[in-house]
Amino acid sequence: MGNRLSKIATRTGDNGTTGLGDGSRTRKDSVRVHAMGEVDELNSHLGVLLCEPLPDEMRAELVTIQHDLFDLGGELCIPGYQLIKEEHVERLDALLEKYNATLPALTEFILPGGSRAASLAHVCRTVCRRAERSIVTLGSEETLHEHPRQYVNRLSDLLFVLARVLNRYAGGSDVLWNHDRKKG
Repeated sequence: MGNRLSKIATRTGDNGTTGLGDGSRTRKDSVRVHAMGEVDELNSHLGVLLCEPLPDEMRAELVTIQHDLFDLGGELCIPGYQLIKEEHVERLDALLEKYNATLPALTEFILPGGSRAASLAHVCRTVCRRAERSIVTLGSEETLHEHPRQYVNRLSDLLFVLARVLNRYAGGSDVLWNHDRKKG
């Protein structure tokens, strides 16, 4: 693998196409490339979140998720290939259960905010939802395995929960939406 990235500027994409992992080429504005880009953007936002003070265990879990997302991008890059499996989705389910157990029940909607880390987790959540929409769109046009879609769906839920946990880690709490505020 060491020589695979020896030349970054190949100029092969100057015509508006990009190479996929199976050697084929597709337009840079294809649904597949959009989905790959959304997953890559999510991974980049998680990298920014990881620059914040976080509980050590959560940090390690987010790094694992970054690796999963890189694999997910690889799966999207190679039509018919599978890297994300049921055990990846089950791991996110376990994290959801673990972190949800530490939180009070929600009785109101919350706003994305609070601490900087929590706010960044909310940004990750919204980018994750966009990636999910792109994967769903790709799946309506081409055959995809179900686990990538399930994975990003669970991940967006987990990021919402982690934002709530991070507000508490910073000494705060949820930022509640005030439906009775004066509108003016």
